[in-house]
Amino acid sequence: MDILSLIGRNTNLISDLHQYDVELCRTISSSKFLVIGGAGSIGQAVVMEIFKRSPLKLHVVDLSENNLVELVRDIRSSYGYIDGEFKSFVLDAGSLEFEFYFKNEGPFDYVLNLSALKHVRSEKDPYSLMRMVEVNILNTIKTIELSIDSGVKKYFCVSTDKAAHPVNMMGASKRIMEIFLQKYGNQIPISTARFANVAFSDGSLLHGFRQRFMKDQPIAAPNDVRRYFVTPQESGELCLLSTLRGENGEIYFPKLNGDLNMITFAEIAEKFLIQNGFAPYLCKSEEEARGKIYELKDEKKWPCYFSSSDTTGEKAYEEFYMDHEEVDLTQYNTLGIVKNSANASDEKLNHFLASIAGLSRSGAWTRTDILEIFKQLLPDLDHQEKGKFLDEKM
Repeated sequence: MDILSLIGRNTNLISDLHQYDVELCRTISSSKFLVIGGAGSIGQAVVMEIFKRSPLKLHVVDLSENNLVELVRDIRSSYGYIDGEFKSFVLDAGSLEFEFYFKNEGPFDYVLNLSALKHVRSEKDPYSLMRMVEVNILNTIKTIELSIDSGVKKYFCVSTDKAAHPVNMMGASKRIMEIFLQKYGNQIPISTARFANVAFSDGSLLHGFRQRFMKDQPIAAPNDVRRYFVTPQESGELCLLSTLRGENGEIYFPKLNGDLNMITFAEIAEKFLIQNGFAPYLCKSEEEARGKIYELKDEKKWPCYFSSSDTTGEKAYEEFYMDHEEVDLTQYNTLGIVKNSANASDEKLNHFLASIAGLSRSGAWTRTDILEIFKQLLPDLDHQEKGKFLDEKM
């Protein structure tokens, strides 16, 4: 599958990586790494970038046992073995077992946190939303504090473009995470990265195209939402550069040209089908699309239902930085850097944590309760409630 052509590009985005590769290899070959959430799509890409540069030690932690198994198989099949130590562990970063692991298996020079609840659909109910707060914010704080206590040289945590002027709770949780990163930056060097949708990453809509195709099912996509995309490899390269070259407090992001790089999901769906030998057949409803799959398949056509976006949390456009942020667009050819992002007082941050803890102790909360706590820290949060979620669409 030619991912670059599907997302409307013909060149790799992170061309700056090659300029610094000797420096990166030298640092990695003499360092010990822990990658949390390393079996997800971005995590696997990061692990690959580190592994192929022969680290002294590389540990990978993730909740997904199956994905960890596949990661190890992929590494062995692609690169073989290294002289350094490479191990994987099925652990929850928020658990007591992880704390025990961290204290016994360290020390590490670099800790990279790639774990996240990344789907807007996860804010549809109060239970998943609280889990999002736990993973994206509370577990980040926990792993930073463990890193500080053990003398880690550098901490990296992945963010998202949706943290810039967030309109959904996922983006808002990552924006709040960024604020906490700024707070802890006076105790340990921390950098992060905001980047666009990772094409064909696990659970993404594009990954869904591939799953629907394999299962002889119609493809559905919004035709009015234009997005930036990076490949899995580019996501790993971006995180690696931010980790090893980013200064304390810096947020790396890709410099993308809107005219050249923005593309709709519907356009990618059509390209995907053509690349697989089928012509898209546009249907007027989900029902029509479901009913025509076997009739059309013999004609080398594939039923598609493309419609306008009408669900909660969808942002009409993408951006990587906000007006009040100081941005450097000169240091790299293909990357930009947010140099200083808005901070919050310790009083406000402590109040946020106390409010979330209070909800948890109460044993009962609503989505609105959590939203109101978020708005106390992010008064400009423009949450767009439409009364419909992605799970209610094909």
